[in-house]
Amino acid sequence: MSNVANEELVIVNENNIKEKIYLMRGQKVMLDFDLAEIYGFTTKRFNQQINRNIERFPDGFMFQITKEESNYLVRSQIVTTRIWTVGNSGSRTSMPYAFIELGILCL
Repeated sequence: MSNVANEELVIVNENNIKEKIYLMRGQKVMLDFDLAEIYGFTTKRFNQQINRNIERFPDGFMFQITKEESNYLVRSQIVTTRIWTVGNSGSRTSMPYAFIELGILCL
């Protein structure tokens, strides 16, 4: 993926990566909005790129979380309202995608 001009630089270190790893369906995953931030994209743009290159992600490397899973994340205060925002404005129209380690490597 190529970076979009005028995006904010995000410093990636061990601590802020650990905060973005969640346990879902028995696997450690990272969510699309956190990965978008790391790569310097809006969530909407990040997911557009994923959808355009979906053949790079074998079955099981990523999955869309359910409403129940998102409710759990919000209730447990693991994830704030970021789960419902796309980029800097608006709200999501679909549930976030979760990427397992191998899916993240495909990015």
